[in-house]
Amino acid sequence: MPDAGRPKSPLTLSAAERAALSHLAAGNGSTPAMRLRARIVLACAEGQSNKDVADLLAVTPGTVGKWRRRFLRMGMAGLDDGMRSGRPRMVDRVRLGAIGTGSMADSGHPMSNPASTREVAAAHGVSQSTVARRRREEIHRHRTGSGLALRSTQPAPPPSTETELLSDRVYEAIRNWILSGELAPGMRVVESEIARVLGTSQTPAREAVRRLAHEGLVTYRPRLGNFVTEISQVEAREAREVRVLLETAAARRATGNVPPAELDLLRIEVQRMTDAADHHDIGAFREADLRFHRQVLATSGNSMLLKVWRTLEPALWNLQVVSNAMYAGDWGLMARRHLDLVEALAGTDPEDAARLFSAHARGESSITRPASRHD
Repeated sequence: MPDAGRPKSPLTLSAAERAALSHLAAGNGSTPAMRLRARIVLACAEGQSNKDVADLLAVTPGTVGKWRRRFLRMGMAGLDDGMRSGRPRMVDRVRLGAIGTGSMADSGHPMSNPASTREVAAAHGVSQSTVARRRREEIHRHRTGSGLALRSTQPAPPPSTETELLSDRVYEAIRNWILSGELAPGMRVVESEIARVLGTSQTPAREAVRRLAHEGLVTYRPRLGNFVTEISQVEAREAREVRVLLETAAARRATGNVPPAELDLLRIEVQRMTDAADHHDIGAFREADLRFHRQVLATSGNSMLLKVWRTLEPALWNLQVVSNAMYAGDWGLMARRHLDLVEALAGTDPEDAARLFSAHARGESSITRPASRHD
C-alpha cells in the first residue's frame, strides 16, 4: 500500500552511506534505475515527505515509499531489485572497485583510521568479508611497495566467526520470507540471488539454505536446485490419519509394559527436544521428535507396527506431519508435552494412553496456526 504523507520512521544516513548514495546519484557507473533510487533515499533523508519527493523526481509516492522502506530494512543492498527468476546479475563492478579506495583513510596509509568493515559493506551493498579481503589486498600492496612485504612464514590470523554470524542472519531472512509467503511454495531458492539481494557472499547463503532443507522448509531437486517445500494438504491429512492409527495401537500395546530403561531413552529424547528449543534449532528438535515416536513404536512389541512406521517415516518428515517446521507456538512447551506421553506409557491405563497419543498425533496438544498442525 503506498505511503501517504510524511513517513513515520525517520531515515538517517551514516557518512559512508551518504557518500555512496551521492556517488550513485551522480551517475558514476550506476544505472538510471539505481541513480533514481539513490536520489529518492537522499531526498527522504532530508526529511521530505513521500509526496514531495515524488513531485520532485517525477515518480509516484508509492515508488518513493517502496525504496524508502527497502533502504530502511536492508540498507544499500535494499536498492537492488528483489529476487526474481533467471540468472542473477553480477554485483556492480564499480561498487566493488570503489571499496579499495573508499574504505581507506585519505592519509596515504591504508590502515590509518579506516572505516569499519561493517560500515563500508553497508555503504557499498556487499559483504563484510568482501571488504576485509579488499582491505588485506591494499595493505599487502602498500607494504610491498614500501619494502615491507609480509613474510610467508607469518602465522595465519585466527579463523573468524563472521561467516557463521552472517549465515544466521541470512537464515532468518529466508525463513521469514518463506513463512510470510514472500517466497511461495514451489518457488526456486537461488543461493547466488539471495547473496546478491542481502549483500553477502554465497557461502552464508549456502549454509542457510542447507539448514532450511534440514528443517524441511526447502527441498532439493536433483539437477534442478532448491525450492520452497510444497506440501500437499491431502497427502498430509492421509499421512496423519495413518500415524494416528499406528501410534494409538502402539500406545495401547505398550502401556504398563515398557521397561524402565526404554522409558529413560524416551526421556532423553524429550531433553534433546528441550535443548533444541532453547537454542531455536528446529532441525534438531524435529530429529529428536521423530526418534521419540519411532522408539514408542519399538516399545509396542509388534514388529510390523515398527516396520510400517519406518516405511512411512520419510513421508511423515517431508509432509511435516511430525513437528511442523512452520509451527508458530512455544517449542519448549511442545517438548514438555512429550513428558505426558512418557508418563502415560509408564502408567496402567492403555485406553487413556491411546487417547492421549491419538490427540497428540492429530496435533491437538498445543496451540498452532489455524491452517497447520505441529506434531
